[in-house]
Amino acid sequence: MPTGILIIDKPQGWTSMDVCAKLRGMYHERGVGHGGTLDPMATGVLPVFLGRATRAVEFCANADKEYAFELQLGVITNTQDASGEVLETRPVQVSQADLEAVLPRFRGPIAQIPPMYSAIKRDGKKLYELARKGKEVDRPPRNIEIRSLEITDCLAPDRYRLQVHCSKGTYVRTLCHDIGQALGCGGMMAALRRTMAGSFTLKNAVSLEQVQAAVDRGEAESLLRPVDRVFKDRPALMVPPSLEQRIRCGASVPVQGAPDGEYRLYSEKRAFLALVQVSNGTAVTVKNFFEVK
Repeated sequence: MPTGILIIDKPQGWTSMDVCAKLRGMYHERGVGHGGTLDPMATGVLPVFLGRATRAVEFCANADKEYAFELQLGVITNTQDASGEVLETRPVQVSQADLEAVLPRFRGPIAQIPPMYSAIKRDGKKLYELARKGKEVDRPPRNIEIRSLEITDCLAPDRYRLQVHCSKGTYVRTLCHDIGQALGCGGMMAALRRTMAGSFTLKNAVSLEQVQAAVDRGEAESLLRPVDRVFKDRPALMVPPSLEQRIRCGASVPVQGAPDGEYRLYSEKRAFLALVQVSNGTAVTVKNFFEVK
C-alpha cells in the first residue's frame, strides 16, 4: 500500500478534505490525512499523508506556517475575509508608514480571539454553525506567536501584500481584521497563499493535475516523499540490529554520546524506525514509523 507524503499546491475553491478525498481515490488508499487546514479561498502548501505516514500528521499540523496574504483596508466582513458578507465600509486615510507603525503590535507573542466563522467547537457545536444562524458567543483569546510580519508590496492605497511566519493556530484573516481595527478603518483578508508548512515549501509542491498525470502514467508513487522529511530538523541516530528489535517491540534502548533531545532513529539499513526522545543516554519512542509485518 502507498505510504508517504504529497505536498499539494491546493487550488482555490477546494476544502482540505476535498483534496484528501480526491487523493484517496487516485491512490486507492483509505488512510489519508492532511497536515493543517486551509480555507477554501486559500491556496498553497497542503501536506497530505498516505498510509502509515498519517502517524506524522499531528507533528506537521503543530508546526509553524508561513503565508503571503493581501490586506484590504476599509472593508469589514462577517468572516473577516473576502468570502463573507460586507458589514461596513469606511474611508481609508492610511499611509504605508501608518501601516508599518502598527505592525510591531502584532509581532511576537500575542493573544488572538478566534473568528466566529471557524471550526472551533463550543458546547459540541462548531462556531461557524452558530455564526450561520446569526449567533455570536464569547471566545477566549488564544496565545499565538507571530515570528515575522512584513509588508512586501503596496498594491493600492488601501491594499497591501504582506508575509507572515507564525505559530500553529494563527488566523491570518483575524490578523487582517485586527490590523484594520488598530488603524481605525477596518480591514479584511482579500487573498491568502500558504508558502510553508513545517519543513515543506511551495518548491516541494505539485498540483492535483500533476498527480493525476503521474497516476495515468503509472508513476503515482514517485511523487511521495518519505515520512522522515517531517523531522528533518532533528538529528539522526542509527541503531544496530540487536537494538532495532527492541525498538520494534516498544522498548527503550541505550545510545551513546547523544545529548538529550528528539532524534530520527534509523536501522543499520537506513530504514526510518521512529522519532525518539533521548534522556540521560536512553532513547524512548515518541512515535514509531516502521512497517508492521
